[in-house]
Amino acid sequence: MIYGITKGTDFEKLCDGAAKAEAAGVMLYYALARMAKEQGYPQEVFDRFVEMANQEAVHAGFYATLIAKYDSDIWKIAESFSKAEYNGEKQVLQFAQAFRAAGFDEAADEMEIFAKQEAHHGDSLTELIEKYKK
Repeated sequence: MIYGITKGTDFEKLCDGAAKAEAAGVMLYYALARMAKEQGYPQEVFDRFVEMANQEAVHAGFYATLIAKYDSDIWKIAESFSKAEYNGEKQVLQFAQAFRAAGFDEAADEMEIFAKQEAHHGDSLTELIEKYKK
């Protein structure tokens, strides 16, 4: 088990920095993938950037686990996040409406999809909680 093994050690600060850097890499690589697609590069370019973003996400989670960044009670966190995801659906829909009103229809269309995904995240968390929480 690796949960919290660097907490209170000389490695904690290093791992915290690594987690943040990896999380930033996730955002960067997904943005590069999006821009590559919009700029007409082959699907391979998009796919490679997405692959790197996914790997960076795993790395960020690894370092966050080493420093016990999050409570070890996964169901407590899941319950909290399920509510946040449902709230996120409403917020993203409002955001999309504002974008649409500003004439940014393409972005608004995608944000409406994101809103549905937020609700799906809430549903998935709720299902997992009901199925596995003891």
